[in-house]
Amino acid sequence: MTTIDTLRFATAGSVDDGKSTLVGRLLHDSKSVLTDQLEAVERASASRGQGAPDLALLTDGLRAEREQGITIDVAYRYFATPRRRFILADTPGHVQYTRNMVTGASTAELAIILVDARNGVVEQTRRHAAVAALLRVPRVVLAVNKMDLVGYEEQEFDRIVEDFAGDAAELGLPGFTPIPVSALVGDNVVERSAHMDWYGGPALLEFLENVPVGVEPTDAPARFPVQYVIRDGELRHYAGQLVSGALRIGDRVTVHPSGETSTITGIDVLGDPAEVAYAPQSVSMTLADQLDVSRGDMITVGVDVPALTREVRAAVCHLADRPLKVGDRVLVRHTTRTVKALVADLAGATELTVNDLGRITLRTAEPLALDDYAVSRRTGAFILIDPADGATLTAGMAEVTAEGVNSRG
Repeated sequence: MTTIDTLRFATAGSVDDGKSTLVGRLLHDSKSVLTDQLEAVERASASRGQGAPDLALLTDGLRAEREQGITIDVAYRYFATPRRRFILADTPGHVQYTRNMVTGASTAELAIILVDARNGVVEQTRRHAAVAALLRVPRVVLAVNKMDLVGYEEQEFDRIVEDFAGDAAELGLPGFTPIPVSALVGDNVVERSAHMDWYGGPALLEFLENVPVGVEPTDAPARFPVQYVIRDGELRHYAGQLVSGALRIGDRVTVHPSGETSTITGIDVLGDPAEVAYAPQSVSMTLADQLDVSRGDMITVGVDVPALTREVRAAVCHLADRPLKVGDRVLVRHTTRTVKALVADLAGATELTVNDLGRITLRTAEPLALDDYAVSRRTGAFILIDPADGATLTAGMAEVTAEGVNSRG
């Protein structure tokens, strides 16, 4: 029996680029819309005097979104084809909702950045590309929409692709896949277009169905943040989710930040004994030695260990309405570990306000076992929390260098 995998992807586009219509067309033409949903859209469209159903109404679910004609919050859509399941994070395009895009794209394996063929690459397009690069989204699709309004001209498409390629190179964005579409008409969304015989690539859904889904390689360094310690008499089981790599009975492990070592003597996966566990399984393990292991510790295998440091440098997006200032005391939550920290530097800025992208240096009260975010989006990510009320302040992507590896203590 063939296992159907899942692709998580996010969408982003500037105002009036047609992103909601594109998502609506994707759902409608892939037959992923329930009959009652479609009937509700048809009634709403008819009440506005529109002959054809406005497919954007399938995605703009909040009343404020419908009234203003914009996307405000992240909306998650779940749909499937015979080839693959999809989790779509429909994210806002406005600059004031950058934090929402960061939230939606943080777990995405692919981002669709939409542009209007009439306007080409605009400032918000560059911002969306910058967020995708910052979050290390593995794959990017440049969907050039409204090709019907530029006469389906190949030259217009090529010009936009060339402009975006320059920005992508400057931002350090990996290669992208350009696709010319018309969401309103349906060209190259689910079915290939008859209007653009000069384009030899796939339709959008065809690409989404066939793009490789990133699976954590089994030979990646093992990272096991301890979530619970379960005591069974004299025996201790350490439980959590293996976020990368593999664990095997007999492996020699190191516990961070203490640096103590031991050997794995038992592994349970879903309550059943196992010889080996692979990411992203949730497991419990036992060790040969009675070590002082608690929630927030990181267990690793072999010599490829994370950087253990009290000085954290990172790229960040500030999410909260209250600004983040140099000298602020915060909590850093990294995997299952939470430590106190001080904001030491904001790359020369005195504060970050909501939706700002920037760089930060933190000094933590206790060491954190960090990987570079470019290497691991799970063990390189963290959030800053307000110690007064527990509110989330900032999302961070660690930048671990050789200097960071040596900053142990």
